[in-house]
Amino acid sequence: MPPSQDAGSATPASTLQWTSTASSWSLEQTKPDQIIQDSTLFTFLRCQRRAYLDAYGDADLQSEPSDYLVKLKSDSAVHRQTVLADFHPVNRPPRHAGNVAATAQETFTLMQQGVEHIFRGTVAAINADGSIGYVSQPDLWIKQPGVSWLGNWYYVPLDIKLGKKPKQEYQLTAAFHAYVLAAWQGVVPAEAHLRLKERHYVIDLEKQWPTLLELLDTCETVLTSGETPDVFISRSRCDMCVWLNHCYEVAQQQNHLSLLPGVTLNRYRHLEKLGLTTVETLARNQPATLAQASGFELKVAEKLVHQAQAKLSGAAIARTDANNNFTLSPQELPSAPIELYFDIEAAPDKDLVYLHGILVVDTQTHNETFIPLVAREPEGEASAWHQFQHVIAHYPDSPIYHFCPYEAQTVRRLAERYGSIIDIDELLSRFVDIHKRIVDSVTLPIESYALKHIARWIGFEWRDSSANGAQSICWYDNWLSSQNEQYLNDILKYNEDDCRATFWVKQWLANFAAPIWKDNAEAG
Repeated sequence: MPPSQDAGSATPASTLQWTSTASSWSLEQTKPDQIIQDSTLFTFLRCQRRAYLDAYGDADLQSEPSDYLVKLKSDSAVHRQTVLADFHPVNRPPRHAGNVAATAQETFTLMQQGVEHIFRGTVAAINADGSIGYVSQPDLWIKQPGVSWLGNWYYVPLDIKLGKKPKQEYQLTAAFHAYVLAAWQGVVPAEAHLRLKERHYVIDLEKQWPTLLELLDTCETVLTSGETPDVFISRSRCDMCVWLNHCYEVAQQQNHLSLLPGVTLNRYRHLEKLGLTTVETLARNQPATLAQASGFELKVAEKLVHQAQAKLSGAAIARTDANNNFTLSPQELPSAPIELYFDIEAAPDKDLVYLHGILVVDTQTHNETFIPLVAREPEGEASAWHQFQHVIAHYPDSPIYHFCPYEAQTVRRLAERYGSIIDIDELLSRFVDIHKRIVDSVTLPIESYALKHIARWIGFEWRDSSANGAQSICWYDNWLSSQNEQYLNDILKYNEDDCRATFWVKQWLANFAAPIWKDNAEAG
């Protein structure tokens, strides 16, 4: 629902320490050398390098947006329209292509008229020396009662996002909207509004103001420096970026430490201060020495040093405990005549599990049978869950291998949602997370401990090299809208390969561990 008309108060910008120092960008002023838009600031908070490349990079080096990114943008647009349906009347100012000041003047004219809501209204301001322009365009400007240069009213920004949490970049972008608007209405609202997927948030702008001002200074410095910020590969943030392939090539050329698993940006900064900026220098360290110098926990230091050593040698390194014992026991990697390898495909945006894939491996005959249990429509989730239980019940003594905790967590959640014909605690006691077994017992010369990186290092290849979980979600959406069986076939092929890759990883770990277990048994 729209925020109530008394949701915020406004304070004259001229009386505040946390005021906007910018002035309105008039039609008579020369276009500034550098423009910072709300989208620029949002991107800068996530990655300074991307913000710089967006402004000055060679667009030919960008990759095409993934299908999943296109889907997210589409879902975001639908969410925005759903939220905006609660606001009426809504005015949209005319736009003047290539003329920010003229477009901002159209928004200001509507504000002077005191219209209730302004959709995607541009406001623009300029810094004291005219070198930096600021452009803000929230999803909605909402009229509130109070005194401003406009009259007995002022405006507050509303941003609509598809996320679930009020992340810092959302809150600081809201503060930026208010910063720019203050140059036009003469007051800074105490609050801004943020509508996410599941709820509405009110942002305390005064709390964000010091951080915003510091951020603007940093952003201006970086964008006007003429130097591209250093590369840093962070899989969680970089995966859907159109600059990823370009940055990855740069990182590979530099043999950058961010390509080592476990080297987060914060840890990299500590290593940088110690002069440990190459794989070679990191590999030469003793973990205890690194821990003392960096403040890292000993386990973290061991992981980083061993990761660098594995990278240099190209070989796997067994992990040992304080007593120099291998950290994986045979009991933690059970074998049986029949073993099951399990992988789920799910659409988080629909809170839906649409595929349970099970690879049944007869370790004596070496026969492998893939059993896909599909929800051909969202309403089929319960049926697929019950089919899964019936299949599992046929193999009461078989270990169930999976990769990462998600499968076990989802099985418990589905049992709570739909009930279960088997004891869930007993069932989950048979689950074996092969990802945990790998990361706890061995250091591999790879860039990530994701399934694809591990399995490809072992020698496994997916039949569709571009397939991934995000693409699977897009295929399922396409299946629902078109009923084209090819999309389901693509999902099944990808899921089967994930199950087989999990099997390969288990087999590799068993073969790697076997001689160590044998030596330990003989020594014991």
